[in-house]
Order: sequence, then structure tokens, then C-alpha cells
Amino acid sequence: MQVLEFDTVVIGSGLAGLSAAYHSSMFGSVAIVTKSQLDTSNSYYAQGGIAAAIAPDDSPEQHAHDTLVTGRGICDHDAVNVLVNEGKERVLELVKMGMKFDKEGEDFVLGLEGGHTKRRILHAGGDATGKELTCFKLDLVKKQKNIEAFEFVAAIKLLHENNCMFGVQAYDFKSNQNIIFKTKAVILATGGLSRVFSRSTNPHTATGDGIAMAYEAGARLADLEFIQFHPSALFIPNKEAYLISEAVRGEGAWLLNNKGERFMKDIHPLAELAPRDVVAYSIFRQIQKSDQKHIFLSLKHLDKEKIKQRFKNIDRHLKEYGFDLTKDLLPIAPAAHYMVGGIRTNLDAETNISGLFVCGEVASTGVMGANRLASNSLLECLVFGKRASEKAAKLKTCSCSFDEPEPIVLNTNNEQLFLKYQNEMASLMSSNLGIVRNKEDLETALSHFTAINEKFKNTENEYNLIKIKNTANICRLITKAALVREESRGGHIREDFQKENPDFKTHIIQQKNEKIQFESIRK
Repeated sequence: MQVLEFDTVVIGSGLAGLSAAYHSSMFGSVAIVTKSQLDTSNSYYAQGGIAAAIAPDDSPEQHAHDTLVTGRGICDHDAVNVLVNEGKERVLELVKMGMKFDKEGEDFVLGLEGGHTKRRILHAGGDATGKELTCFKLDLVKKQKNIEAFEFVAAIKLLHENNCMFGVQAYDFKSNQNIIFKTKAVILATGGLSRVFSRSTNPHTATGDGIAMAYEAGARLADLEFIQFHPSALFIPNKEAYLISEAVRGEGAWLLNNKGERFMKDIHPLAELAPRDVVAYSIFRQIQKSDQKHIFLSLKHLDKEKIKQRFKNIDRHLKEYGFDLTKDLLPIAPAAHYMVGGIRTNLDAETNISGLFVCGEVASTGVMGANRLASNSLLECLVFGKRASEKAAKLKTCSCSFDEPEPIVLNTNNEQLFLKYQNEMASLMSSNLGIVRNKEDLETALSHFTAINEKFKNTENEYNLIKIKNTANICRLITKAALVREESRGGHIREDFQKENPDFKTHIIQQKNEKIQFESIRK
């Protein structure tokens, strides 16, 4: 078994992981471990942009206000203040380093998205901000000689003793060998888990691996019931959901029901630019009223040349499906998009386990609340990726004893078994834990996920069986939190508890071998 030593090990290669790795390289040696390629992540596919209060008529205070309103009372105020103030600094820092956001003349082109009261969304390459920003960071990372990347290597177990991290056990798909990464600090940046739903905008890698690893190690998880469903994902039967950026609605696109009626203007003052939870729920209700599984997005009333220029990638992709972005009614329906909760951290991205840090979508830093404000996700990656690296650099090496763990093996005969369970669980998540939930459906799902988890709970060393156990555990934890939260708030809507309940203005915390706890919102 190969043993490698680094000062910091970063798991994940999205914007959060790349940011953490880049800043960590200022303090010592860094390993980036990713189960796919360096450029495969949710960040890479982000179309909309990155929010920052850089306009003369904007301010971090106004950005904070919009974030708190959209978060529906569950945001931690101190974390939001860190995000909007340091976020502005991180974005301007990137500009100084050469990141080219779109401009008209000398001024940045600032977009508008749901929940924002000001134009503050910077974008790059029109609708390719995630790709441009991730590639820019990746180029910076590749220039740092003390960063070593390990592609197609899956981190499987966090190695710890006495609440202290000392390493990671991983499996290398290229060599079929185990690697032990010894380190004083692990920064998890493994992204979300929306692929546990059958209809999702996420790449296939977004399966919640980091959440499962952290939970097994004893980390605290928060607010897993809040899943954000993106309102506008292309709907074509038997095809993957393709995200049509919220920025499209920011430029004036309309949502039309199957009668051709524009319905959002009667539901919310911001109409199509209401917060995502409101828009997704409203679309869900329109679909329920019709005999179709989708509604429509229309840009026919907008400037055709401007739209094609602004959304070049979306336009090109839709043409592959036979649609003209500027002329056709586009069939859309919500799809699982973003994990709002995650592994609980403090303001330095540190968990309750010494030496374990978390940033990006996998983290619950407190900034997202019950519903993420559009384009805050890339900003969170920059801010807390840097904070994690700086705090990790101050740690002393753990003096834990090191016993070589049992090796992880890969038995290809179990791949079909994993796919069977994965599809079964994804279908149940979509039917019973979608946009609208109720006690009966949640209890049915919980019983099913618990049974699968029990069946595979003693699985320790075969990769596919570990994935079955982890997926069942993640789905079980989401369902438990959804059952406990007997109210409707943000990305969690209970048809049997249709209003917000002030008693639930709290974080729901889950930890292995502990009862569910409630944690107050930080001011």
C-alpha cells in the first residue's frame, strides 16, 4: 500500500477545492485528490455567474440583505457578512490576477438573477462562467510546483484518532491500488449530492461522497432537508436534465404554463425573478394542474441577437436538441440542483473534528439558509476555500499512531448491483422527497433507505458495496431531517405543514451515534 505525505490534502477539484489548494500551496505541500478529472465538477458547469457587490449603486450590506431574505431565516448572519465582504475582495483579487469577466467598454456587464435587488452577477464567456473561472483557477494551481494532482483517485475513508485527522485512504482506479495520504489537514471540497435524485442538473460525480465520509468520521451535518431544485431544466423524456441558466430569466425570459399564460407575475412581485424555491414550487403546481410534465420558457419577445450573444453555449446546446433559443417554446421542469445544507463548519471552514475542513457545496457554513441566493455558490467557494487553507496552515502535525488499514478492493461483479440500488433509491428520492413532501411518503422512504443501509452496514472494503451503503445513508439522513422539520420553508415544502413555523427557525444537526440536535441561528 502506497503511503504519501503532504501538509494539506484537498479532496475535490471544483472551484472550492482549487481555491483551497492554491492558497494552501503558500504554506506547504498539497495533494488534490479527485475521483474524475480535474475539470469535472458542478463549478465547471455553472452557467449563471458569481455575485459580488462591486457596482457603484450596490453594497455588501444590500447583498447581505438579499441573501438573508432568500435564506428564509436560517442563514447565520456572521457567515453572510463574511461572504459578502470578503467575497467582493476575492472577486477583485481575481480580476487583478487576470481573470477576464465580461465587459462593455471599461465596465463589467452585471446580470440580474432571482432574489437579487441589484445587478451584481459577473459572468465570463456569456453563459460559461463556471468553466472560465474554474479553468482560470486550475491554471493557477498547475503553476504551483508544490501541488500534486491525483486524478481518477477516489477518497473513501477519513483516517482519524481521538477527534484528530491524520490522513485519507483512497483507491486509484488507474493502478487498482490503495493510497494512504498522511497529512495534518484534510479539506473536503467534494461538491453536492443531487445525483441521488433521478432528475438532476449535476454531473454523475455529485453523489455525496464527502458527506458520507465525514458522517462516518463523526462530523456534524446540518440542514440536509433543504435541497434546491432549479426551476428551469430542459425537459425531454428519457434525456438528461439540461440546466437553462437563471440568467436567462434575468434577461427577461417568461415562464408560461400549458395554456400559454404567464403565471409568475400573479404570484410574486419579482415575477420570474422570485427566489428559486418560490419559482420551482410554482412551476410544480402548474405541472400538477395540467396533463403535461413540463411548462415552457419563452424568449420570443426578446432581442434575438443579444440573446444569442449572451447565451452562446446554451444556444448551441439547445440546437443539438432541435430547439431555437430565440424562437421556440422551451419545455422545462425543475430538477435537483444544489445541496443547501452540508457538513457543519465554523467561520474558518473547520468542522468539529480537528484537522477536517470543508468548503463549497458540501459545507454548511451558514450562508445559504433554507434556500441559496442565485450565484452565491461560486462566491462561497472562493471565500471559504481561502479561509480553510489559512486555518489549516496553523495546525500542528497530529502525533497519532498509524496502523495500516485494510485495503479497499474493487469487484466489478458488484457494479450492476450498485446501479440497481442507485436507480431504485434515486427514483424513491424523486417521488417521495421532491419539491413537495408529506409524512406518509417520507416514512415510506425512510423505512426503505434504513433497510438498505442495514443490509450493507458492515461493508468495509469493496468499493461498490461501500457506495451502496453511503448512498442509502445519505438518503436516510435527508429523509430523517425532512421528517423532523414539520413546516414549509425554503427548499423544503411539506404539504401537511404548509406554513413556516417560528419554532423551526433553527439548524437541524445530525451526527453518527447521536440524537438529532437543534442549533440556534448565529447572529
